[in-house]
Amino acid sequence: MNRTITQVVPTTFTYPVHFTEHLFGPGHSLLRDTLTGDRVAGDHAPRVLCVVDDGVLAAFPDLTSQIQNYFAAPSSPWLVAPPLTVPGGERCKSDPGLVERVHEAINAYGIDRHAYVVAVGGGAVLDMVGYAAATAHRGIRLVRVPTTVLSQNDSAVGVKNSVNAFGKKNWLGTFAPPHAVLNDRAFLTTLEDRDWLGGLSEALKVALLKDAAFFAWLEANAAALAARDRTAMDHAVYRCAELHLEHIAGSGDPFERGSSRPLDFGHWAAHKLESLSGYHLRHGEAVAVGIALDCTYAFLSGLLPEAEWRRALNVLKTLGL
Repeated sequence: MNRTITQVVPTTFTYPVHFTEHLFGPGHSLLRDTLTGDRVAGDHAPRVLCVVDDGVLAAFPDLTSQIQNYFAAPSSPWLVAPPLTVPGGERCKSDPGLVERVHEAINAYGIDRHAYVVAVGGGAVLDMVGYAAATAHRGIRLVRVPTTVLSQNDSAVGVKNSVNAFGKKNWLGTFAPPHAVLNDRAFLTTLEDRDWLGGLSEALKVALLKDAAFFAWLEANAAALAARDRTAMDHAVYRCAELHLEHIAGSGDPFERGSSRPLDFGHWAAHKLESLSGYHLRHGEAVAVGIALDCTYAFLSGLLPEAEWRRALNVLKTLGL
């Protein structure tokens, strides 16, 4: 006799994406409020392990002390240890020893599913730390503090964590939504031009896919963005993040079980170009090349009018991509 039990597990994930400035300033309560929002009166302060991108520390040398002061308390400090520093950039995703280092810290300091890992850095560091957090105790609460345009407008607001393996980008990974994402615009002020501009390729990508009005805005404001206009960048980051979030929640396939991957527009070539260049090409720059390729193939195959093809390429040119 054949018998079957069909199990259905309905699950809803909710997490905020905040936009703010000077997150670790002494009078700024947003991060503390985020970590204590589901606690009841009388609960102890949550245990926090903080992991910081060394590139961010190079740009903000006082950040370690700011973080320690932010979490300090007379009787019970929130931080279990001084912030753990890890290398930034794609190298951190290709070194298994760094995942092990984060795992060792989670174990040594007793970080469990009621505690938090707070990751501060660019997209690669957030990916690596997110993968470590998601695979420790079957999932530790992760708070992402992205510090680049690309991580604030795309990678950090989603549900994916990953590292590289076998010479392939993002080969090991998890789908694990964060507890919260906190975008601090002040971190963008020290970015090199190529990182300021590179992240805008993701904004162009999602605009071409989903929002003609946003594409027209990018077209009209490309020169201002290239000139590092902060007000223009604020809007570009916010709208790009908003469109990514809408797609993740509303596409019907947030964990990418199907074959339709519209947000990978421009990425099929980008990931290969990154590895072929030894990661000299940064992700946003490679995505820009990939978008140009995809648009050009669409034009040559008769799927995209020449005028629209030229508009897309002209935005990339104006942005210096």
